[in-house]
Amino acid sequence: MSKNINDLRRAMFDTLAGLRSGDITVEQAKAMSDVGQVIINSAKIEVEYIKATSGNESPFLNSAEPEKLPNGVVGIIKHRIAG
Repeated sequence: MSKNINDLRRAMFDTLAGLRSGDITVEQAKAMSDVGQVIINSAKIEVEYIKATSGNESPFLNSAEPEKLPNGVVGIIKHRIAG
């Protein structure tokens, strides 16, 4: 699962449909909404961080375990073409 904004939207609309059909309770729908809001708020903070640091990505999404580099390699430089 890619876990992006489209997945979040899909989950929220599925929750709404489940609420309307009676498959889920109001409490369950509220819990889903709360989780969605946390995800949105964390994304907003990441955007603010990127703006504040004049960067183009956020370290908050890096995996917990850093990428292992081959022996002798001390770093990686990524070149991006703006456009």
